[in-house]
Amino acid sequence: MVRIALCVEYAGDAFEGWQSQRHGRTVQDVLEAAIARIAGESVRLQVAGRTDTGVHATAQVAHFDTHARRPLTAWVRGVNTYLPRTVVVRWAVEVDDRFHARFLAYERAYRYILVNSPTRPAAMAGKVGWFHPPLDAERMAEAARLLVGKHDFSAFRASCCQSKTPVRVMYDVQVSRAGDYFALDFRANGFLHHMVRNLVGALVYIGKGHYSPAWLGEVLESGDRSLAAPTFEAAGLYLCGVAYPPDWPLPDDGRIINRPQLPLL
Repeated sequence: MVRIALCVEYAGDAFEGWQSQRHGRTVQDVLEAAIARIAGESVRLQVAGRTDTGVHATAQVAHFDTHARRPLTAWVRGVNTYLPRTVVVRWAVEVDDRFHARFLAYERAYRYILVNSPTRPAAMAGKVGWFHPPLDAERMAEAARLLVGKHDFSAFRASCCQSKTPVRVMYDVQVSRAGDYFALDFRANGFLHHMVRNLVGALVYIGKGHYSPAWLGEVLESGDRSLAAPTFEAAGLYLCGVAYPPDWPLPDDGRIINRPQLPLL
């Protein structure tokens, strides 16, 4: 058996999430079908992070095992031949069977792109979030600093989350602005279901002046989801980074980072 690691980019608004479903309208379904065309056998992908419906990825990492021996170009250009235009394999490398796309990832990064303007963004519909009242980036950045460190993130966890523990280590949160575009960057050892979108919702509440920056720390300490803001829309969320120990021939010594640029237009 050969184990192949892939980096995948996709537009999440074209799919009903990553994870395979009976109807076949997921990233995993179309990617496994394309790989099978090249491998001549069915394969099963393991992935760094499952994304929900509408969530995009610019640096998703996955792996699969196969009996097929193919040049690495076949796992890229060959597979891409059978993929829809909304998903693409960026690179492929052969790794040994110790590599696991999910369990060996020690860091993940998400970027949320938000347009703050009086009217919704038509040209970027499905690719960015939107909020119309004016937002204060400095207040949001002040609040974001309270998230850094090891915390119980129960207050920002979806009720359907299946993680065994709500504790995560947040390495960094950054809020930046360019014109009407906000970029909210999160780096952590892992994320709970809807955690980033729930944090974005809270930061937006603070940015519009609904609460003080200190409120975010109070909600975090409470562990009470009912005290936090509603879950923000999926449209502007991108999985844009996964990091692995430098033990495999992955690009950039295993730090797979590809943040969508701001602004997009």
